[in-house]
Amino acid sequence: MNKNIRVIICIFVVIFTMMGLYFCNYLLFKKDDYISSAHNKRLSSYSEHVVRGSILSSDGEKLAETVVDEFGEEKRIYPYNNLFAHSVGHVEKGYTGIEALGNFYMVSSHESIFKKIADDVSGKKRTGDNIVTTLNVRLQQAAYDALGDYRGACVVLEPDTGRILAMVSKPDFNPNTIEQDWEAINSIQGNDCLLNKATRGVYAPGSTFKVMTTLEYLREHPDNYQSYLYNCTGENNIMQDYSVHCYGGLVHGVLDLEHSLAQSCNCSFSNIGISLNKERFSGLCSDFLFNKTIPGSYGCVKSQFVLSADDSDAVTAQTAIGQGKTTISPMHNALIAATIANGGVMMTPYVIDRVENYKGKTVVDFEPKMYDKLMSADEAACIKDMMKLVVSEGTGARLISESYQAAAKTGSAQFSSDVDDTHAWILAFAPADAPKIAISVIVERGGSGGETAAPIAKRILDVYFDETSD
Repeated sequence: MNKNIRVIICIFVVIFTMMGLYFCNYLLFKKDDYISSAHNKRLSSYSEHVVRGSILSSDGEKLAETVVDEFGEEKRIYPYNNLFAHSVGHVEKGYTGIEALGNFYMVSSHESIFKKIADDVSGKKRTGDNIVTTLNVRLQQAAYDALGDYRGACVVLEPDTGRILAMVSKPDFNPNTIEQDWEAINSIQGNDCLLNKATRGVYAPGSTFKVMTTLEYLREHPDNYQSYLYNCTGENNIMQDYSVHCYGGLVHGVLDLEHSLAQSCNCSFSNIGISLNKERFSGLCSDFLFNKTIPGSYGCVKSQFVLSADDSDAVTAQTAIGQGKTTISPMHNALIAATIANGGVMMTPYVIDRVENYKGKTVVDFEPKMYDKLMSADEAACIKDMMKLVVSEGTGARLISESYQAAAKTGSAQFSSDVDDTHAWILAFAPADAPKIAISVIVERGGSGGETAAPIAKRILDVYFDETSD
């Protein structure tokens, strides 16, 4: 009898422990997601009594607002049309972007008790709270204009805080007309204008991934990495039936490690790749969030890194130069650039700075959060110096400026056997020795990162430093 009682007690203890862990997980990690979800029926009841608040840029410009006509009909307006389509999102045909992230806040109201009473007596809806974002209109416009008619995406971050300063994805749409455009948008096969490629786009990182390969080589050769030399003939015969070639058929000659990165030499990096410890390399990439959930609330797609001890030298060589099975999103690549810029510390990216009531009083404030320290300060400084050389002597020369010194890594990611099927990448930050801004740009079928993506980053940097110098 006593034994049976003990068994029952143990079962109840286990059940209550599991319930306690579930509620702790909900309160610590899931609460905001559930509350803010567009599927939360309570939010619908809130919106019946509250006029949805506005979304503002960091400098106070309205990015989304609700207007009420003389008949009491509400309409959601996006003053900048397509400019913030993916970052701000929309409420018609489902909630996306900041409209989804901040849904709960905008249908909540922190009016004074007297105004609440006055509104209730008069039958008026209460005024919802406003969201102030980290987005900068001038940088967003610069990124949008610089991408032009290209397909692709751009992410701009503040390295030491994780604040998202700009986020552009193309092709785009007009959130003001999305309801009437919905059928036309979905009738075109392959139309991806609704996809936020900055967070949901999946691409081979190409040569931008060489910063990861370089870091692993530094860790495996801390005392003699400066003595590395490789003679590039334009081709590296990895195996009997497999060779790696440098982009555009270039022959780089004798290179050390830093000039291998500056010239983005595929042959040298394939040589480095097959010399690395695959288990350690995989561990490094795991630390840098490959195959893991990207921090932040935007719902970023997972990046992929696959390399096992059984893989051939051919597979390893491809992986080391950012090809093979490796994939990454522009947001993740921006985080890697920002981590190097920030002395090895990765900050959690965020786009909602604070929530204010209708009078501008802050009711919720979001502070920067450190994700993890992924590199030592010395490692970050070493990679940073190499990325400075990319600009001063290598493939990132289009970022040279008299106003600031940039650091960068270009990339050209081939995604099929057709040589023309190449995406153009660049990672950049500036000023190189005290970074304030980090950028990731992907241009689909853009070819050379140095020729196509670099001028886009340059235009954003020019606007940023012109703005901060005012």
